[in-house]
Amino acid sequence: MNNSKLIDKIEDECGVFGILGGEILDISSLLYNALNALQHRGQESCGIAVANSDNISCYKGMGLVSNVFNKENFRGITGNSAIGHVRYSTCGDSNIINVQPIINGSIAIAHNGNLTNAKELRANLEAKGARFNTTTDSEIILKLIENSKCETLEDAILEVMKQIDGGYSVLLYTGEKLFGFRDTKGIRPLCIGTLNNSFVLSSESCALDSIKADLIRDVHPGEIVTIDSTGMKSRNYCKKFKHSICAFEYIYFARSDSVIDSVSVYQSRINAGRALWDECPTEADIVIGVPHSGILSAIGFAKSSSIPYDVGFEKNEYVGRTFIEPSKKIRQANLELKLNVIKDSVKNKRVIVVDDSIVRGTTSKRIVQLLRIAGAKEIHFRAASPIIKYSCFWGINTSNSHELVGSRYSIDEIKDIIGADSLQYLSIEGLLKSIGKKEDICLQCFMK
Repeated sequence: MNNSKLIDKIEDECGVFGILGGEILDISSLLYNALNALQHRGQESCGIAVANSDNISCYKGMGLVSNVFNKENFRGITGNSAIGHVRYSTCGDSNIINVQPIINGSIAIAHNGNLTNAKELRANLEAKGARFNTTTDSEIILKLIENSKCETLEDAILEVMKQIDGGYSVLLYTGEKLFGFRDTKGIRPLCIGTLNNSFVLSSESCALDSIKADLIRDVHPGEIVTIDSTGMKSRNYCKKFKHSICAFEYIYFARSDSVIDSVSVYQSRINAGRALWDECPTEADIVIGVPHSGILSAIGFAKSSSIPYDVGFEKNEYVGRTFIEPSKKIRQANLELKLNVIKDSVKNKRVIVVDDSIVRGTTSKRIVQLLRIAGAKEIHFRAASPIIKYSCFWGINTSNSHELVGSRYSIDEIKDIIGADSLQYLSIEGLLKSIGKKEDICLQCFMK
């Protein structure tokens, strides 16, 4: 984890996308649209890898997809296969060297997730003479495959899956073949789609929608999917596994138009708002949501309570993300540029404000302050997730435990810290009910 980033949201790492078909495709347009659809999963850098005759070419850079790729650097890119990546780094520095896909010989990798035993694996590989060009754990996977004595790449992947620990979804690409595999708990998402005669792998189904592909199913935990000119085949790491996808895919990470492991993200967030009302009914004049992932839960709260929903904030989409700014003053100034209260909506009203979560509490505190300045009479803060008490074992950037306000203070104390008139969180039971699963969800950051 990159601890230089003091965040006030839980952040995922990356988004991956791959396609392989039996005919020449408009690769540049497909990749551009798909990676734009996955942009919410990572804004630090992006890249693509495309097979050209006997080698794989990589095009990548720092920044957003729309900044890195244009007509000039996409001109002439053709073929029937490619992979792409958008990155938010929790492991490895944020610089061009670590931008993915990473190529090692005739193989390219695009990786979402973290290896919890990366330090040990890297040390063992270096002791055997391996030399690394990046500081990412993605390259560790490539080096392990390179050192494998297995006869086939599929067998090598299976061997590597037995060595690596953590939450991950990975695409490996040779030009002629595309492999996708997912950790044995299914913590990181990965789905399969089809586009005419092509197969597609993606972190989220919203990227499939962006290219008019059809969602087939999710890659199962511990499954290796192999795609080539003959079609797709599947192989399982083990027959028994405990599915445990990260709850924050539904709370915050995923785009609301995605379907993750057969669950609608949109509906789960609406349900979370309804559950919030059931658990903590509150008298108020309006309900507002913090853009964007708090809005659907606010709508669900309003629907169940019959309290009118209104738009409380105008969000400036062109301001950089606040959590990556090192200075507290800069983060605060950026938040005010990013979120502006609509005064006519909240003035002299009792306001219920719904956000997806509370991490460090600094953003929640400033939101309450902005609502006070705008003239809100009462502010009742509601979090559409349980209290975050623990850092993520699987590598999601949740800050250290001592930075998590929920690990150090009671709800009443947090209420006073952020300056709200009342504060309530969704219960773990309410969260599970909203997702529609009684199990198969990782709740490690809420409970041990």
